[in-house]
Amino acid sequence: METAGINHYREFLIILGAAGLIVPLFVRLGINSILGFLLVGFLLSPDVLGSLTTTFPFLKAFVIADPEAISSLGELGVVFLLFLIGLELTLERLFTMKRLVFGLGSLQVVGTTVLIALAAYGSGFTSAQAIVLGTALSLSSTAIVIQLYSDEKRLGSQSGRTSFAILLFQDLAVIPILLMVSVLGQETSGPILQGIATALAQAVLAIALIIGVGRFALRPLLRLVAGTNSSDLFMAAVLLIAVGTGVLANFAGLSMALGAFIAGLTLAETEYRRAIEAIIEPFKGLLLGAFFLIVGLGIDLHGFIESPGRVLAIAAILIIAKSTVTYLFARLFKVNHVAALESSLLLGPCGEFAFVILSSAAALSILDGAMFSQSLLIVSLTMASIPFLSILAKQLIKQSKRLLGNSSETLEVPPDDHQPRIIVAGFGRVGHLIGSMLDEHKIPYIAMDADAALVTRERKAGFPVYYGDAANTEFLKKCGLADAKAIAITMDNPARVDDVAKTARAEREDLKIIARARDERHAMRLYAAGVTEAVPETIESSLQLGESLLIEAGIPMGLVIASVHERRDVFRKLLGRPNRKDELNMERKRLRREKITP
Repeated sequence: METAGINHYREFLIILGAAGLIVPLFVRLGINSILGFLLVGFLLSPDVLGSLTTTFPFLKAFVIADPEAISSLGELGVVFLLFLIGLELTLERLFTMKRLVFGLGSLQVVGTTVLIALAAYGSGFTSAQAIVLGTALSLSSTAIVIQLYSDEKRLGSQSGRTSFAILLFQDLAVIPILLMVSVLGQETSGPILQGIATALAQAVLAIALIIGVGRFALRPLLRLVAGTNSSDLFMAAVLLIAVGTGVLANFAGLSMALGAFIAGLTLAETEYRRAIEAIIEPFKGLLLGAFFLIVGLGIDLHGFIESPGRVLAIAAILIIAKSTVTYLFARLFKVNHVAALESSLLLGPCGEFAFVILSSAAALSILDGAMFSQSLLIVSLTMASIPFLSILAKQLIKQSKRLLGNSSETLEVPPDDHQPRIIVAGFGRVGHLIGSMLDEHKIPYIAMDADAALVTRERKAGFPVYYGDAANTEFLKKCGLADAKAIAITMDNPARVDDVAKTARAEREDLKIIARARDERHAMRLYAAGVTEAVPETIESSLQLGESLLIEAGIPMGLVIASVHERRDVFRKLLGRPNRKDELNMERKRLRREKITP
């Protein structure tokens, strides 16, 4: 009885052992953590380690014979990943991506589905089987691709945004795809149409309910729990929200991951966002490891050994075909070559939702056992190739840069002449205006942005802009951080502003940091991080409106300007701006540094 009880923990202990012992060893050897979990899953499968149990019976304790025992853990990993992605976005920012999500995303799904379905039909599959295979294999892996970008802190790059937009549409497309599979598996059409209408109504109602509850109930709930000053209760409430919204979406026919993503979106603008991220992050990493381990278990070694050449050829052709279609459509939507190349390669392999669609088709007898097994093997192999394709993408990008030479404006390297300059981090609307003002007063500066298309456009217009991540310490050093007079951080993403401010302050205590803030709360956070001046958009717009109103009311210009400056100083004090004594200390440090440094 006691042994039976312990056996329930065996798979969980294996996951912990992989995360705490084996995968760190792989990482030290230069192997990506995702690939590490995939390898562990493959090695612990019945086909590999299980084949040695007859000779070494003790190995049986380490073999995962039933992936279903940990499938729920893997699904929770994907749920938490999408929940965190939702926290990083806002409904407003998501709306601004609608062109990529519904334009590029829909074209990519439809284009790859048609191509794969026609190829399957031409190979002898029935029309129903070809449609199922086309839709299932057209989808890509949200979990692995987003995790790769997240690990490299590149989700905000153009490649990251392009990939995310396509993946988001694919997640939305899972609902009608599953409904279509159920239609193909039925013989009559009357009740099916009614069932489709009911399922769609349930899906819309669930999304509306999640958004409504998130907007009006979740913040008061978190405020109530946070008022107890109990980190344990707050953690329980956060986990309830993430998993509960996923379950609610699942009941309505949506994926749990999509429900959690919508919940994350509704909480993105709350004051609890950072605390929620800190709680979810450790759970996400461990549970996603379980998901990748399951994918590794799904690699059917016997099926591969029977016809390795055929399986590898199909997998390779599938990746090439999907990558080509994705690249062409991305270029059609004005995505630059580098971002389109990387996105297309990472989205070429299949995704986790293919398992769900293929399993549903097999249960409805659309696919027979052999087709189902072969399809799962191809899906697993392509997913396992994603980390390698990421490496290949970087190598191809380097090769293309070498071939393009200086013809690509984004490949210019920052000057290394140690001339003191102003650094402008982010060259969008605000950064461009600052650069124009600096040019007008003939003040030398260097600007940077992570949007390669923007950098190319601005460099052609004559602005000294360079492509790179402003939160990267080495890149900031290359841009002359050691000799910079000041740095202006102008990005509209508060998290990115925080990262750049912390990086710059960690490198130079005496540097003057002028940062753009979303609101008063963000400004207070920036002052706490050590910025010299935080400029909240909400306060500045209010002061400008007040200034215009007073002038129109007939108040003399001098009195208006004095009043505005007085109000601004009051706000600075309230927001926690460093006092004059702190500024003098920083100035003394700067002077001492200049005496030491020639």
